[in-house]
Amino acid sequence: MDTIKKEVHQFLVERGWENQYQVPKDLAISLTLEATELLECFQWKSDKEAVAQNRAAMSEELADVFIYATQLATALDLDIETIVQEKLAKNATKYPPKSVK
Repeated sequence: MDTIKKEVHQFLVERGWENQYQVPKDLAISLTLEATELLECFQWKSDKEAVAQNRAAMSEELADVFIYATQLATALDLDIETIVQEKLAKNATKYPPKSVK
């Protein structure tokens, strides 16, 4: 994950974007917009049709979601690995395997 964070940061620095719009509110908005673009790939299609017809677009939109999520984690000074592990532990307690099968 550190490699991705560094690559995203380098991309921003090379374009002079590292401080422009890198505030949590703007990043959260952008993350939501990109997730909506991913959802649009499924509109009016069955799951199977959508994946068959839009797999490349889905890949690009999902990458955008991850890029903005990475930027938001950085802006909030959150360690991605830690927050994901903490959430998985919380969900494991909330949804024990025997109670959800």
